[in-house]
Amino acid sequence: MASAAAAAAGTGYCSQTSWALRRLGGAALPSAAAAAPRRRCFSVSAAAGFDNQNREYVIVGGGNAAGYAARTFVEHGMADGRLCIVSKEAVPPYERPALTKGYLFPPEKKPARLPGFHTCVGSGGQRQTAEWYKENGIEVLYEDPVEAFDGKTQTLKTSSGKILKYGSLIISTGCAAARLPEKIGGNLPGVHYIRDVADADSLVSSLGNAKKIVVIGGGYIGMEVAAAACGWNLDTTIIFPEDHIMPRLFTPSLAKKYEELYEQNGVKFVKGALIDKLDAGSDGRVSSAVLKDGSVVEADTVIVGIGAKPAVSPFEAVGVNNEVGGIEVDSMFRTSIPSIFAIGDVAAFPLKMYNRIARVEHVDHARKSAHHCIETLLTSQAKAYDYLPYFYSRVFEYEGSSRKIWWQFYGDNVGETVEVGNFDPKIATFWIDSDSRLKGVFLESGTSEEFALLPKLARSQPIVDKAKLKSASSVEDALEIASSSL
Repeated sequence: MASAAAAAAGTGYCSQTSWALRRLGGAALPSAAAAAPRRRCFSVSAAAGFDNQNREYVIVGGGNAAGYAARTFVEHGMADGRLCIVSKEAVPPYERPALTKGYLFPPEKKPARLPGFHTCVGSGGQRQTAEWYKENGIEVLYEDPVEAFDGKTQTLKTSSGKILKYGSLIISTGCAAARLPEKIGGNLPGVHYIRDVADADSLVSSLGNAKKIVVIGGGYIGMEVAAAACGWNLDTTIIFPEDHIMPRLFTPSLAKKYEELYEQNGVKFVKGALIDKLDAGSDGRVSSAVLKDGSVVEADTVIVGIGAKPAVSPFEAVGVNNEVGGIEVDSMFRTSIPSIFAIGDVAAFPLKMYNRIARVEHVDHARKSAHHCIETLLTSQAKAYDYLPYFYSRVFEYEGSSRKIWWQFYGDNVGETVEVGNFDPKIATFWIDSDSRLKGVFLESGTSEEFALLPKLARSQPIVDKAKLKSASSVEDALEIASSSL
């Protein structure tokens, strides 16, 4: 466990702490126009180590958002001797998207490895290694997650028994992978879930010895893992209950293009199928996936990518949004309890431009929400977070791949769709509402200039000529038509 130099000078609170979760009242969330929140500050000195329980700022969670929050503290000169990060992981925060992309490449195809993708390299920032945290006076508690919380005494208790009393608390616990039940084989040897680097290491070890793999789930995780498996030349089958891949975003027509590309790389699809159980062989390791219709798909390695659940424990008493899950916050990431914030995947926040509460599981939101929250905490900023939904994927990027895939999407996938292009290599899809406003836009294999146009279109939501878009001769022509509407 690493700790930074610097410490609280006072003795802090002395009251006995009850570790039972407490409902702390039903106070309404503060309005976005309210002043910056009050925070309890401790007297600190950068000259000594932390020798008592007090911490001025505590971030719980060691993922993407925590790394970007730490950077913002440093930029404001408020980290040294003031900030503590409590993490369940053994390493500092890193850019998590790499785990289902470059990290899974075979050894001979230049896989990504730490420390290469610590935050904040994903946005062009500095690589924040363990040394960076030490140099900036940030205490990091590794492999010591928070297990209990008391909001009345502003106290946390970690798995090792360490007690921390915070002035301001930032909950950045992210999500946990949704798992298959143990009784149907969800925990068998050879069955993998991916949320952290230890999970990815375990999967890489299995891929090195695998012959037949099954990927359960046709979303982000499933498609990215299956693409990586192609680099190992493995017999790969994707099983999912929907009619096509990426059903939350892709149209059937768009999905078909990508499915054909995967099939050209040897991937097989079993659509409209549900898992009944995973069976084990004589060695106790997973040997097959049994479907509800009784059919059997052999596998020596199974990767489960069926979604994720917000990791709200032990902070349920802070206030959970029952509709989208996660801890409910206002437009500056303040919870209903003073001095407690939530950021990243675990935050249920107002999606201003679409006037709804949302929870976004994406690195872009993790980065931006962290920065916005800490700016709110440390300054007089009272600007509402105005996020534009953004998703992307990059696959088949290993050495020797016949074709690399990189797509981006901005906005909201609602309304009528117009598809332009033949996927050789470009294709674009536009979502247009009943008022002819452009709501969302998807682009495969765009240039940097074309990708840069997408957020402008999605945020502006211009009125477009659907007839002209439908008759566009190329993706470039369609983007020019849409751009002329700005």
